[in-house]
Amino acid sequence: MITIKKYIFITNGMARSGKDTFAEYLNDFVPTLKYSSIDKVKDIAKQCGWDGTKNEKSRKFLSDLKVLTSKFNNMPFRAIKTTVDQFKEDKEKRILLIDIREPKEIEKTKKVFGAKTILIKRNDVKSITSNMADAGVFDYDYDFVIENNGTLDDFYWTVYNFAKENILNDE
Repeated sequence: MITIKKYIFITNGMARSGKDTFAEYLNDFVPTLKYSSIDKVKDIAKQCGWDGTKNEKSRKFLSDLKVLTSKFNNMPFRAIKTTVDQFKEDKEKRILLIDIREPKEIEKTKKVFGAKTILIKRNDVKSITSNMADAGVFDYDYDFVIENNGTLDDFYWTVYNFAKENILNDE
């Protein structure tokens, strides 16, 4: 039986830095699954009346709600564990990208799942400091820092080079 090597990366970056685009482009080269540590929190927020709009007020609400659900029963981390378990069984996907903002949560997830960390940086995006999660984006020593300061085509080739150097040549 041939075993296919799988990779888990924790991604972070300010809003509009290119995390979703990174996942989309990476999927062009290697089958990729993307999950955010806030996905289940967003479901709860919608039940509380959040309409999906992301602004300073809603970002703080989501951040605070994540802190509460983490303290109450570790729900965001348990959801990550479920996603990792499903990913390991998936015959198609080879990469799991997990978006996490908080440095302590990044480190915990990295250790538990043997993940590598990636910061996506774009110089022209505004730093968000209105909530604890966004304010801590740069408070971690990432394994990889990927610059997204050019065109979409430039970023596409940056992602290709990342895949080539760190995944495709590792087969």
